[in-house]
Amino acid sequence: MMDADPLILTLAFDEPTFARLNGERRRYFPEALNHIPAHATLFHHLPGDRERGVIEAITALARTVPTPEVTVTGLRFTGRGVAYVLESDALSNFRARLAQGFAPHLTAQDRQGWRPHVTVQNKVAPDKARALHADLSAGFAPFRFAAPATLLWRYRGGPWDAVARLPFGEND
Repeated sequence: MMDADPLILTLAFDEPTFARLNGERRRYFPEALNHIPAHATLFHHLPGDRERGVIEAITALARTVPTPEVTVTGLRFTGRGVAYVLESDALSNFRARLAQGFAPHLTAQDRQGWRPHVTVQNKVAPDKARALHADLSAGFAPFRFAAPATLLWRYRGGPWDAVARLPFGEND
């Protein structure tokens, strides 16, 4: 029997970007709630019982897409946390094409508009989040990074289990 726990698709960052964002997540996210590394979610819930087909579809499309460049354009105050805002036409197009293919299987959350971001703080008091947003905004300058791959995970209610790294372009 295949595993029905849902799959999550996130974006891989280049090493310096991951070190920066994951370092901030470890520093600012409540330790007891921080079970996963810094990530930008492309899909929150893909069908776990179709893992092979999901991997094949993502791999086939990702191979046709050169490594996307992503711009971190600013910070978003989320009410009880802070996130970095991401922009990339290439990545948005990639996600839209995947969404078309996965349309019958998408949850309401994954069908709604996609607002790519990396959360570095969540589930804190609003005043604490507001203070971090102000602090990080004061020293913020936009920056870019390369997204070499997507990462597929299995959601099991807490920490995620890594399933596959699916690179962009022809690199393996």
